[in-house]
Amino acid sequence: MVNIFWKKSIGIDTVFCNLVRSPFIYLKKRLLPLLFLLSFTAALLLNIFLLPSIAQIPPQPRQEIRGVWLSGNDFNGFRQRSKVQSAMSQLRQLNFNTVYPVVWNDGYTKYPSAVIQKKGIPFFFKGTEGQDVIADIITQARSQGLLAIPWFEFGFMVPLTSELASQHPNWLTQKQDGTQTSISAAGEVAWLNPFHPEVQQFIRELVTEIITQYNADGIQFDDHMSLPVDFGYDKYTISLYTQETGNPPPPNPQAQAWIKWRADKITAFMVDLYQTVKARKPNAIFSVSPNYYDFAYKLQLQDWLNWVRLGIVDELVMQVYRNDLESFIGQINRPEVVETQQSIPTAIGIMAGLRNRPVALPQIQSQVQAAQQRGLGVGFFYYESLWDIAPEPVAQRQSAFTALFPNSRLRDISQNTPRQPTFNTVSLPLSTKPSIGQRVRGYFLEVAVAGGQPRRVLLDTGSAGLRVPKEFLGNAPITRTGQTIKETLSDGTILEGELVYANVRVGLIPATEPVPVQIVTSRQCTAQKPNCSAKGGATFSGIIGVNYSEKSLSYNPLRKLPGNLSNGFIMSGNGGSNNNGSLILGLSADNQTGFKMTAWSPQPAINGVPGNRWDSRLSGVCVTIAGGAAKIPCNGKMIADTGSINGWTEVKSATTVGKLKAGVLGAANALKVGINGVFDYSLKPGNRDGFNRWSLSISPKLEVPVFVNTGIGFFDRFDVLFDPVNGRQGFRARGK
Repeated sequence: MVNIFWKKSIGIDTVFCNLVRSPFIYLKKRLLPLLFLLSFTAALLLNIFLLPSIAQIPPQPRQEIRGVWLSGNDFNGFRQRSKVQSAMSQLRQLNFNTVYPVVWNDGYTKYPSAVIQKKGIPFFFKGTEGQDVIADIITQARSQGLLAIPWFEFGFMVPLTSELASQHPNWLTQKQDGTQTSISAAGEVAWLNPFHPEVQQFIRELVTEIITQYNADGIQFDDHMSLPVDFGYDKYTISLYTQETGNPPPPNPQAQAWIKWRADKITAFMVDLYQTVKARKPNAIFSVSPNYYDFAYKLQLQDWLNWVRLGIVDELVMQVYRNDLESFIGQINRPEVVETQQSIPTAIGIMAGLRNRPVALPQIQSQVQAAQQRGLGVGFFYYESLWDIAPEPVAQRQSAFTALFPNSRLRDISQNTPRQPTFNTVSLPLSTKPSIGQRVRGYFLEVAVAGGQPRRVLLDTGSAGLRVPKEFLGNAPITRTGQTIKETLSDGTILEGELVYANVRVGLIPATEPVPVQIVTSRQCTAQKPNCSAKGGATFSGIIGVNYSEKSLSYNPLRKLPGNLSNGFIMSGNGGSNNNGSLILGLSADNQTGFKMTAWSPQPAINGVPGNRWDSRLSGVCVTIAGGAAKIPCNGKMIADTGSINGWTEVKSATTVGKLKAGVLGAANALKVGINGVFDYSLKPGNRDGFNRWSLSISPKLEVPVFVNTGIGFFDRFDVLFDPVNGRQGFRARGK
């Protein structure tokens, strides 16, 4: 949907945990021996690609994690200030460096929460002197140089009998048979729906509260920030899935597409949480503690490896609760662990013992040593079982930890700087319909603005800037400018609204910083084009303009994507089929293979617009139109525009097109558009669902002799590459 700036400048006015969490997962209070046996057996069956031992990896030049979880079992003792002070001092003496105090479990918080109070849920956990135990732990930990990272233990899991579940039954998801609970290490539990916006907002508010109220060093999410694979058959999720895919969820909960859709939704929410945390405290540690990946993804819809690759995880503590050393080593040798430790501090969660199942010291020592030999840190579940409830005397246990950690390894969150994704290129799916409104044709990309729900907005290679209705915004902070922008599109639609800066997520990729967004509050048609897209108050589905010929703010939001993902993209259509297209972010040597390139012309820089700017109207375009004795030399300009449903040709002089008259071209007017040595595009104008409809207009005020907008039909036949670094565009034929 090419901007009117092709004709004139834009004006800116001031006007699981299902049955198993992992073999021998931590025990809350109620786990039966049979459950241990079942979980161990199930996990062994699921562990389908255990690898043999690999060469030892030298220690990474990253901060080594030596952590311990402070569980609900520990907190009875921690009600006493003296116990907290003694525990933190002892951990410091033994060269631990991180504590993870639980702040959310059993449907309650371990701290006085205004968010919970608004829900009418009582808070009853206080210290013996009425003190805030979490505040005391964080204060005492910091006084000893330990990091204190609150642990959001239960995630989406809640007891069915909790006030939260009782007050908000619509927040719960269910299995296909209507069952709302599963058996976990915490007993029988229900699951909050990770896809429901109210659930997401509740979790977001709790996380924000923890980070701000305590200025915490970070926050940790474990394996319960997930959903057992059998769940997701509630009314809300069924409706959402059907709306987005056109089909109801499959009856098989392990169908790959159904797994991926739910896992991607959880990933998207984790991206939002990451942005929420970093907006409050940029150097806070965003920590995750899942099960091994194959189990986590297939049975808990927790795609934590993708979280790491997206750059939203600052540390990983993978739970590996095994008695058998060979099995333990098999897990920590897994390729996803090796990959992760190359980019972030990575540790292994080790079982130090349970009240009814103590763990002997030799097992702990051998597992810690195996992790250390591979450059991995460790985290112990849980504090009380380190030495207070153990088969060996306290002094012997503590002496063993001194030997395991002979030197101090304190951590410093000031070194926790924003990460880049670990991939250079990623393909995002495109849809053929928006989230709201109706449109005959278009490619739509999922975008989330200011923490709002992901919305499919029109991907427009003919304009620049993100433009959405105000209802697309979420509750995350935005920066208002007070500037009102007017944008006139090629179909005669005038978009008007304020320019703001907001966090934006494109697909699953978060922008590195807030980007300019036009919040559209008014739409109307120009007098010359009264039948524009705004006619009759039609719903506005939003536009993401990804052209690099910016005249002013707002600019192409893809410029603000992290790392290599901001260096260009490839638009691949659907070849005229019913299949969706794709947007490939990040140019690489491999994905540029087969493209024929042509150069753009440079444009002057604009303050506030990052990177080079280009006039991406292509020169040297040849056009021929049959049936009119047209004499059009190869001196035209062209834009490949996904935002325009129909292609069109404008000429400056009527003599150029001979006998042809302005209007819609017919099948007799065979059309050819090309750039010598780059591409040749031909078609017979018609009305194949709008794709081949082609019009001709005579515009004496046109800046160039001929201007061509190929429209969306062009992407039936060609992949189109946009390279803003080198100022060029590429074309690769896809066949007819």
